[in-house]
Amino acid sequence: MEKMIISPSPHIFSGDTVQKRMRNVLIALVPAYLAALNYFGLGALAVSLISVASCVTFEYLINRFLLKRPCTITDLSAVLTGLLLAFNLPSNLPWWIVIIGALVAIGIGKMAYGGLGTNPFNPALVGRVFLLISFPAEMTTWPIAEKFSAHYMDALTGATPLAGIRAGEVYNYMDLLIGRIGGSMGEVSAIALLAGGVFLIATKTIRYIIPVSILGTVAVFTAILHAVDPTLCADPLTHLLTGGLLLGAIFMATDYVTSPMTPLGQLIYGVAIGLITVLIRVFGIYPEGMSFAILIMNAVTPLLNRLTPARYGAK
Repeated sequence: MEKMIISPSPHIFSGDTVQKRMRNVLIALVPAYLAALNYFGLGALAVSLISVASCVTFEYLINRFLLKRPCTITDLSAVLTGLLLAFNLPSNLPWWIVIIGALVAIGIGKMAYGGLGTNPFNPALVGRVFLLISFPAEMTTWPIAEKFSAHYMDALTGATPLAGIRAGEVYNYMDLLIGRIGGSMGEVSAIALLAGGVFLIATKTIRYIIPVSILGTVAVFTAILHAVDPTLCADPLTHLLTGGLLLGAIFMATDYVTSPMTPLGQLIYGVAIGLITVLIRVFGIYPEGMSFAILIMNAVTPLLNRLTPARYGAK
């Protein structure tokens, strides 16, 4: 009689794939991408195409010639990394700096650890922070949002809302909501980013715990600081609608590989990201702290997974 060998539990098949999950996130980014194209025009198109093409190319070359492994670009993770990196860059960034960022994101942030599933840090944020440290002037020269600008390298520039807030400027909530502000591609049109987040939660691509805990923590602590000293900290709604907060909370902090597995771990993770972001925004030298907050908590994720272990079969 032939023996039947059964693998260890769990024995669950969902029909889900990495490619499907990546495709859902790409679809969710479409509204924000269209808004960026509307305001930044040729610059947004050029930076995004260069970033995506570079990330895909570098992943293919590293797999083919360094790791000697099968091609993995069809899972769309490199495409997503490239687009998220572009969302964190000024749309007038020189093309060669975009390529360097893509090389760092894929080569150091992802493939150096073995590829998708083994990287401890979000690759796009690794690339973004590397560029911010290496090219601070270029990475903090932000194009002014205007109706489909035909400019690229010579676009008009100005301060982002977060930098403006520190200088005492006051912004209209509607402008922040629909995106009539300067900054990176991922800082415009809060309503488009929120629409993408609703899609991801509705399709069960991400859980609501991480984005809600991040946004809730930022709202609570900025409300307290604003009540204590309005000149030190802007009101909560302004903080929620400016900078990379929504992009980071919805699309980057929720990365499967670098975020905790359990609901409790995700809650702690989200609250900590929100708190660190507020501390950097209000008291740090950088007006934005989302990237650093996520990377710091990426490093803490293994500890959170150990302290809040998952039990198979439990909900």
